[in-house]
Amino acid sequence: GDSVITVQLTEEDKIEDDVVFYLVFTGSTVQHCTSTRKINPGSLETISPGHDCCETVKVALCASREGHPILVVAEETFQFVQDEAYDAAQFLATCAGNQQALNFTRFLDRSRPPAADVDFLDEKVALAFRHLKLPAEWNVLGADQSLTENIPRETLMHFAVRLGLLRLTWFLLQQPGGRGALSIHNNEGATPVSLALERGYQKLHQLLTEEEAKEPDSWSTLSHTVHSGDYSIKHHRGLDVYMLTAEA
Repeated sequence: GDSVITVQLTEEDKIEDDVVFYLVFTGSTVQHCTSTRKINPGSLETISPGHDCCETVKVALCASREGHPILVVAEETFQFVQDEAYDAAQFLATCAGNQQALNFTRFLDRSRPPAADVDFLDEKVALAFRHLKLPAEWNVLGADQSLTENIPRETLMHFAVRLGLLRLTWFLLQQPGGRGALSIHNNEGATPVSLALERGYQKLHQLLTEEEAKEPDSWSTLSHTVHSGDYSIKHHRGLDVYMLTAEA
């Protein structure tokens, strides 16, 4: 989800001023409808929706003109694939509170990927997390809420801060248990806040300590989503396109 899609039109479908084009993605349980932006007479641009599962969906390019019936211009298939970022997000979501799994993730810290790789990882994993269907009872600190803040343990927040993942940290802060994780010490006595300070992650430390800290720059800052029951509408300010998602 959230990639830019370009649609190339044939000569006979070249854009007239009063025609509006949009794409309809039909999956097994969810349908998305996206508006498009005209780049030039032969090209359209829009944003791919974040889907609820990995599958091949049908995509219809539709044209609308006032006073005329909606026309299906073309149909194609579009595949949502399970990539490493999706795998990573799923793994992290399921191991919240699992000390064995969280301690295992610390081996990543020893290899210290380059800054560019960390930024790419951060963007992709945070985006995948946003599109995961997390259970209603999901919590950053795991399922066992009887644990007190005084018990030293590793948390998902420690993991995100240790690698310097700004966007993932922001996402976790917005989830149940996110703020509570900031004061939890691990077995070395470090909290996520002290880890950020110790490693010189100034932006990350600011994000964790400032009340009015803003979301890190990413696609998500360019969009605004409104949910209502089985429907959601997302506005991408960057391209000025809208996306309606409905659960079937």
